[in-house]
Amino acid sequence: MSQKPNYEIDMCHGPILGKMLKFALPLMCSSILQLLFNAADIVVVGRYAGDNSLAAVGSNTSLINLLTNFFMGLSIGANVLVARYYGAKQNRDLKETVHTAMTLSLFSGIFLTMIGCAGARQILIWMQTPEDVRNLAVVYLRIYFLGMTATMIYNFGSAILRAVGDTRRPLYYLFSAGVVNVILNLIFVILFHMDVAGVGLATVISQCISAVLIIRCMRREEGGIHLELRKLKVNRNKFCKIVQIGLPASFQGILFSLSNVIIQSSVNSFGSITVAGNSAAANIEGFVYVSMNAFHQSAISFTSQNMGAGKTERINRILYTAECCVIVVGLVLGNAAVLCGTPLLGIYTKSSAVAAAGMKRLQVICRTYALCGMMDTIVGSLRGLGHSVVPMLVSLVGACGLRLIWIFTFFRMETFHSVTSLYLTYPASWILTFAAHLICFAIIRKRMGSRASLSAPGQQH
Repeated sequence: MSQKPNYEIDMCHGPILGKMLKFALPLMCSSILQLLFNAADIVVVGRYAGDNSLAAVGSNTSLINLLTNFFMGLSIGANVLVARYYGAKQNRDLKETVHTAMTLSLFSGIFLTMIGCAGARQILIWMQTPEDVRNLAVVYLRIYFLGMTATMIYNFGSAILRAVGDTRRPLYYLFSAGVVNVILNLIFVILFHMDVAGVGLATVISQCISAVLIIRCMRREEGGIHLELRKLKVNRNKFCKIVQIGLPASFQGILFSLSNVIIQSSVNSFGSITVAGNSAAANIEGFVYVSMNAFHQSAISFTSQNMGAGKTERINRILYTAECCVIVVGLVLGNAAVLCGTPLLGIYTKSSAVAAAGMKRLQVICRTYALCGMMDTIVGSLRGLGHSVVPMLVSLVGACGLRLIWIFTFFRMETFHSVTSLYLTYPASWILTFAAHLICFAIIRKRMGSRASLSAPGQQH
């Protein structure tokens, strides 16, 4: 029996904690690096181009997430299916899934580029983006979406590598692309005075580099995840299975992003200083979020592989381990972000008014961010079990519904019409949604146990 390459992780045997940390830490570093490169855009623009340019770049964040989350949900479907076939050692099904997923990445990237470039101005008008930053925001958004095909290729490819336990090589590729991104940011903005167009172009070039590296990696792979460009096509059966798992995840991502876009629109109504402070704070809290999200990804891959291998007795322990890890990470990093909030915000802006506006967001969201991590992690376990519709419906009611009800009712009252009251909708929705997900998980696991008992040979009922 050939030995596994050392970048793969055996998720189906032995202790869970050590392997989960080995899986999660490179993923955490990858996500943090990605945010650092995005933060480089914000920092360079904020310090060398001004607060209007900072607000223009930052005001696009929730919109970009809304337009990309649909297809990112499909990459989750690919991740679950690849992990399932990998755990079950079904090599042919694994190959068909890999090539279907990478074909989807191409189509989704091209579609997003068309939507982002053609509809940029009108969408920003609908979002009530302040007029003094709107033209700059349109320029940044259109350039950013030119690189969306490369972004989709990297994200689908790294999802496939994660499914087999490889989180280290995507980290190396992101680091290489990110160094280029930072250097080009400084050259385009400081030397050539290209403002938001410069940071947008630097981002696109770095995205293309990471996409080329991930394709090169998969083409050199052996076994089920080896990529052959001439075999790129959509297998109907595998496409349907990816969609069955990924589409509800896509809609869930869209629902969250839609509620965030509406919240962003409400934040925009308080003026460019609040928008800039909100953007800077959101970038800081993003580091906490992606660190916790590594355990959401861990729960998906570990649960999927164990389901494929028939190791269902490990499912509960995987969730408990991931939840304990995410609580520790959320509490430590979230409160650290608040304690160091003022100097951290000073990296993004020289304006004390913008920094003060940013602290209002950090005080509410980062202190309670562990709740968000707990909610996401249990969603990861549910998706790994193959249940994607349930978390979508729960999130629709528990998270998005609550936020939208608040915005369209209480927020319109003078007593509650403040930016702080907007931020408080986040922790409230996290608590409610986590509790509902936990109940769903318990019911699903009980039914799985009952089916296992019914199918056991010689069992008396």
